[in-house]
Amino acid sequence: MRTLRVALAVVAALFVQTTLSPLLGRAAIVVDFGLVVVVFAGLTMGPAAGLLTGSVTGLVQDALAGGVVGLSGLSKTLVGFASGVFGTMFIVTRPVPRYVVFFLASLVDAAILAGLHAVFDARSWPPAYAATVARALFNAAVGVAVFLAVEFWPKFVERRKLGKGRTRVRTERL
Repeated sequence: MRTLRVALAVVAALFVQTTLSPLLGRAAIVVDFGLVVVVFAGLTMGPAAGLLTGSVTGLVQDALAGGVVGLSGLSKTLVGFASGVFGTMFIVTRPVPRYVVFFLASLVDAAILAGLHAVFDARSWPPAYAATVARALFNAAVGVAVFLAVEFWPKFVERRKLGKGRTRVRTERL
């Protein structure tokens, strides 16, 4: 069941990244939804899930984007595995540590991609440090928001079930 949820999250992230980005504007272009899903899977399910999610997400992103296939796959695989290892070694249950993990994972992903593009790709561009930091900040904010939403949803559903099942007893004042 968890595998199906991760697969649906990857499909949804790639759908939003490729299809809805022009409709959402510049904010959607800045956020790497695939990376958010990879780090989320690594933190919640461990290194193996982060590794597998990263490799699938990165390869599909490479195939959709064109260019050299495998660079983003390798980058997201390493980031997913590292976030899974980090999540098992440290307690990452509060929003601030999660924000830091998403931020660092975004920076590491950008550094690995830049290095791989420098080695394998003929086209090279000067590094845009401000854009990379902005992307990391937005990825971290979206990642923490996803964590909060995923943790809030079961509690919300449970409260709704309890609220609908109860009957209200009215007391009349004399």
